Amino acid sequence: MTDRTDHRIAAPVNRTDTDDEPSEYRRNYLTIDQRRALHSSAERLHEEFAEAFGTETIERFLHHSYRQFAATSTVPDYLPLLAERFARQRLAALAKVEDRSHDDRPVVLFLCVHNAGRSQMALGFFTDLAGDRAVAWSGGSEPGTEINPSAIAAMAERGIDISREFPKPWTQEIVQAADVVVTMGCGDACPLFPGKRYEDWSLDDPAGQGVESVRPIRDEIERRVRHLLAELDVPTTR
Repeated sequence: MTDRTDHRIAAPVNRTDTDDEPSEYRRNYLTIDQRRALHSSAERLHEEFAEAFGTETIERFLHHSYRQFAATSTVPDYLPLLAERFARQRLAALAKVEDRSHDDRPVVLFLCVHNAGRSQMALGFFTDLAGDRAVAWSGGSEPGTEINPSAIAAMAERGIDISREFPKPWTQEIVQAADVVVTMGCGDACPLFPGKRYEDWSLDDPAGQGVESVRPIRDEIERRVRHLLAELDVPTTR
């Protein structure tokens, strides 16, 4: 495991451009049912983030998140829900970055290429072991369309359900909000910000492998997650 604080100047990040949406996109590309679903999502997000952000910001993040998933999703019926979940995460991150949040729990971001295997297993272990004492997110440099079935099965053997997770991209505010960024094989595609703590976990890619091959990767991820939690002084649930 490599633990480093990276002081290189980060390459420009283009994943938070949420200004190219609104009315024309909604009018031309969304069905009435999709508009209704997203309107309900916006109302729920507004209840959660009204103290931090105005309606325009919340809706912009929601619709931008929707468009990101719409480009690759194979389950369009779930798009509004996925967009809401991702927008919630992004708004929470932005609130922390802009000092509009009172949540001082440590935040860890797990990044890999497709956000379908390694980073999702790490997220599953971290969330299960840390409970509500810390926050974990995950993302990919080239997000896939579904979670690796072998990763789902291997984690289920440990009593952790990651089947409801979904591959998603990293965004600038999410990276900036993280206290620790753990990278797993995304190389130069992983975002770099000056002064942020990075760890690079060299792990085999579970893509295309059966459960038997994924189990050793899973176990190594658990070991590293437990070590990271200990370093962060976060008690584990078990």
